Amino acid sequence: MSSTHRELRPYAAQPKDSRGRSYQEPGHPYRDCFERDRDRIIHARAFRRLEYKTQVFPNYHGDHFRTRLTHTIEVAQLARTVARALGLNDTLAEAIALAHDIGHPPFGHVGEEVLDGLMQEVGGFEHNRHTLRTIDHLEEKYAGFRGLNLTYEVREGVVKHDARYERFSREEKAEFSPHERASIEAQIIDLVDHIAYNVHDIDDGVEAHILSVPELADDVPVFGQIHHRLRVELPAASEREIFNETVRHLIDRLVTDLIVSTREMIESAAPATLADVRTCPSDLASHSERAEHELKAMQEFLFERLYRSRKVETQMRRCRQILTELFEAYLRDPSLLPRRHRARIPLEGRHTTIGDYVAGMTDRFVVREHERILSGVGAAESPTRYGL
Repeated sequence: MSSTHRELRPYAAQPKDSRGRSYQEPGHPYRDCFERDRDRIIHARAFRRLEYKTQVFPNYHGDHFRTRLTHTIEVAQLARTVARALGLNDTLAEAIALAHDIGHPPFGHVGEEVLDGLMQEVGGFEHNRHTLRTIDHLEEKYAGFRGLNLTYEVREGVVKHDARYERFSREEKAEFSPHERASIEAQIIDLVDHIAYNVHDIDDGVEAHILSVPELADDVPVFGQIHHRLRVELPAASEREIFNETVRHLIDRLVTDLIVSTREMIESAAPATLADVRTCPSDLASHSERAEHELKAMQEFLFERLYRSRKVETQMRRCRQILTELFEAYLRDPSLLPRRHRARIPLEGRHTTIGDYVAGMTDRFVVREHERILSGVGAAESPTRYGL
């Protein structure tokens, strides 16, 4: 049963009360506005490209590592679970989750750092703002308007995801009212995103043989507690099975904590409507203090042992070089760009046009373009031969 036909809490986001779209469209006979948004995101070219964009390890590093697409699907699944348990609009939560990383460039956070530095002349690069730009402007699917023409509520959820308002223009900030709380459906996206990438980066780190189960058990207390308990409860299970069960139980522990803590926050604030949610002094979606400490310990461990590991740093150093050299090559000679992108330069300027083009690339397309354009870098020096 969809959220359209399910009774929602009075403070949940209701499709009938949506603030609407930038371009008016007639309603659909059997999908509400948030269901249409979800479907438009899934059918977007930018969404499909997430399959070949880095989460931690580049797509071609191995078949079982998370990509930006599989991470997005995992976040959407957790968002639906939490929203439904709380009586919220799970379709809106799913739509925001599916859109939340569309603006990420190739090579993950390293790609964002590189583009931010190269685009300082036009205010830098920030993936949330680029997500908004992609869904509002860069997607080209409809004859009547640019972008996907999503509802205000989905666009607001994208903007207020890990919000860095200083990176948005005055007009953008005015439209989305930074002083106003987002819907609870939007608020939960940050939290389930953190659960997904922390736990699954542990999983991928072990898969890559960078992290070991014994060091996780010793240095990440919550992982160690669960792992030890399961070894006692499941004496016949293999070490691999115990590890997989630990990952599963860790996700369940954190998601359950989020549901319970958020429910308590809602009961304490007692909002009667979504308008009440928007005027609350703080977000209502929340972890307990215990879970916040557990997540912080995981993040610190991953930062030191995985993201700063020699293997990952070697990969990312090469990725920085590829993106920098490719961007600068386009800057020197815009004729290297496809014709339809060159045509945007008089309106958008070189840095913005090139930034849009490079940010939309997948990992493997960046590699191919770098090899094709920079004559000094041939197949013998391809990133796959640098351990990528």
